[in-house]
Amino acid sequence: MDRLIYTALNAISVNRDTQVNQAQNLANQNVPGFRRDLTNNGATKFLQTLGEIDNSLGTRAFQIESDVGQFSNQLGDMRRTDTELDVAIADKGYFFIQPEAGDPALSRRGDLRRDADGVLKNGAGDAMLDQNLAPITLPAYRSIRITDIGEIYIQPADEPGGEAVLAGILATVIPADGVALTKGQDGEIRQADGTVPPADQRAQVLQGVLEGSNVNTVEEMLSSMQVQREFEMGMRMILAARDLDESGARMMQAPEG
Repeated sequence: MDRLIYTALNAISVNRDTQVNQAQNLANQNVPGFRRDLTNNGATKFLQTLGEIDNSLGTRAFQIESDVGQFSNQLGDMRRTDTELDVAIADKGYFFIQPEAGDPALSRRGDLRRDADGVLKNGAGDAMLDQNLAPITLPAYRSIRITDIGEIYIQPADEPGGEAVLAGILATVIPADGVALTKGQDGEIRQADGTVPPADQRAQVLQGVLEGSNVNTVEEMLSSMQVQREFEMGMRMILAARDLDESGARMMQAPEG
């Protein structure tokens, strides 16, 4: 009887993890460049148990988390904004960012802005990095142009008639085949060992274009309904196991009177 209960509880636990991913995806459906989290199927672990009466060995199976966070590489919708600090990567590739807390990471988010100190940041407040993984700082400018390899040319504000000067380079990378990228506990994208690959500037950068999230709201909602049905089925299994256990206990009771 207890095997039935443990099986149902384990299924409910897996559904809970799926619901967490779905909630995360729906909460970020409007975040530029967000990459949809995928459900980690984990692996099955077997536990040998010793019987209390005949000392026989029994087996219980549990599905547990055993892998790192996976995400979808599908492209989001590309929307032209004609805003000079909106950038996107045309196909494959990533920008390099420095989160406010943590090590350098990779990102597809391109809604950039220049803060009060001149540091170039994205909409999440992460500093954009150059090829040396140093934050890009821009002086005051009259105009800005970003090339398809990430070069940032500005016309300084104090030189109205001057030529455009190179103020920095947005570091980009297209990870080599076989390089596994994962999402860490902080939600940032890195290699499995927590590092980032070296910049190679092979990604094509588009100025005045913003990539949206690759979350499909309809798909997430339909999946959420399916998970809810599976949760209810697991609860019915637990209630059925309870009823069977109570019925068996009543049968074992001595007759009254």
